[in-house]
Amino acid sequence: MTTRIWAGLGLLVILFHLGLVFQGLVPNLVSRPLHIALALPWVLIFAAQTRAERVSGVLLAALGVAACLWVAVNHNALSDQYGFLEGNFQVALAAVLLFVALEAARRAIGWPLPLVAAAALAYGLWGQYIPGEFGHSGTPLASFLGTLTIAEGGLWGSLTGVSVNVVAVFVIFGAVLNAGEAGQGFMNLAVAAAGRLRGGAAKVSVLSSALFGSISGSASANVASTGAVTLPAMTRLGYPKRLAGAVEAVASSGGQIMPPLMGAGAFVMVELTGVPYTEIILAALLPALLYFLAVWVGINAYARRLDLGGIAAEGKPSGRDVLITSAFFLVPFTVLMWGMFGAGFTPQYAASMSILTAVAMLAVDRNLTFNWKRTLERLERACLTSGKQVAMIASIILCASIVIGVLSITGLGVKITSLILSASGGLLWPSLLLTALACLILGMEVPTTAAYVICVSIAGPALIQLGLDPLLAHLFVFWFALLSTITPPVCGAVFISAGMVGEDWLKVALTAMALGVGLYVIPLGMIANPALIDLAQDPLAALLAMARLALGLGAISFGIIALQRLWAKLALAAAGLAAIFVPL
Repeated sequence: MTTRIWAGLGLLVILFHLGLVFQGLVPNLVSRPLHIALALPWVLIFAAQTRAERVSGVLLAALGVAACLWVAVNHNALSDQYGFLEGNFQVALAAVLLFVALEAARRAIGWPLPLVAAAALAYGLWGQYIPGEFGHSGTPLASFLGTLTIAEGGLWGSLTGVSVNVVAVFVIFGAVLNAGEAGQGFMNLAVAAAGRLRGGAAKVSVLSSALFGSISGSASANVASTGAVTLPAMTRLGYPKRLAGAVEAVASSGGQIMPPLMGAGAFVMVELTGVPYTEIILAALLPALLYFLAVWVGINAYARRLDLGGIAAEGKPSGRDVLITSAFFLVPFTVLMWGMFGAGFTPQYAASMSILTAVAMLAVDRNLTFNWKRTLERLERACLTSGKQVAMIASIILCASIVIGVLSITGLGVKITSLILSASGGLLWPSLLLTALACLILGMEVPTTAAYVICVSIAGPALIQLGLDPLLAHLFVFWFALLSTITPPVCGAVFISAGMVGEDWLKVALTAMALGVGLYVIPLGMIANPALIDLAQDPLAALLAMARLALGLGAISFGIIALQRLWAKLALAAAGLAAIFVPL
């Protein structure tokens, strides 16, 4: 019964977000608080592990939902207050909203991001007592808290708008696809395409993770889902455990840079840059393909060293199975692409049509048979997954919105931008390296999308002032925010894959860094070869830039992994770097 109640709430989440797409304009101070009201029970109650967590979660969810509903009901009156709280009740309401936002994020993803947001709040409240240029002039409490909680400058700002209007719809799309046969379709297609090749099991992991990651948007979820199939297959075929774990971690991390979802980053980028979504995914496509190409070359090198063969014929699906199961994701994807590029619909409208298509396809299985019970179970699973994943991303974005709101109110972002410019001497490449270091450090503690939002809000203006194209600056920051998935000491994707395969995480991490070398080189290569992201405007120049980077990355990856002598490794890696960075 409890499961059915949560499935019902998940269905309400789906209907609410689809309704926003088809309904038309809804005031932001209505749609955004309702979005959060629907998300809070999932992170505060559904995910509770202990009785104490559940009891406190019920109380916090009740307070948070009530506060969100009050904002939505009173949106007309609040819009006339211009972000200035009136009376003790509204001050208390603001305090409740901010506390619940911090606690929801803590329960969803741990302490680091809420601590960053709490530090930002403390700076906004007491930063006027900090001497020197990093202090601020102070903001009245009613104005500071009001801007964050009853206006569109904090919790209900543009980032939350991205979450409610676009990200949630694509997350629902992925959840519906994964509730049916699409996941098996990804795997069957990957086995059919790469299973017979040298190192075939690892290459199946790369392809299936790229396909699955394009809709999951989470490196950890990708490892847990595709890794459950690919990791046992690789170890059964004699792959060293450190290599099997590294392949899955690196391939799964690539899902966050693979269009169309990009871990929600593409949609946040739309809001922050003003660049249309279709242009962003075209700009991100070639770098993502280069990343997987570098991984492919690395796997070839390991396969040659370790004599790793392909998957046996009896382990491959039949042509009929491949064709039918592939249709379970190809048909909805075709509807999505046609809607965006053919019919010219908005991304969320096209995704909504794809969701309806995918829901219809839940009724049949690979044998084209229909079963009511199975269909209802799949619908229930889709509703539960949608509710959980929408709530997870909403809690992350809501907490990150506090940081962005404080940066805007206090002007701290401008001051940090000035610091970056002065520390780098006004030179682009030192600024890029400082930004990359900041992204790596912050990305170790908070999810990729949140790390990207915070870093680009601080460092993005500096890079743009130094002449970098805004979209290029955003892609650069987004890629480096992803480094922490495979880079010690945190490396979340590595921890999960190492645990699943039963290997020491540090061994897996070192192997993953070698396989995932493209993650470190490609963002810098984009800066040196900006034509790479111009696929929409100048496809020939973009493909030529891709060929140049492919040559360099191939040399670097092969040199690091295949060659035994240190001098040979360094020589080939240096030649690869020269191919990428030395001007023609």
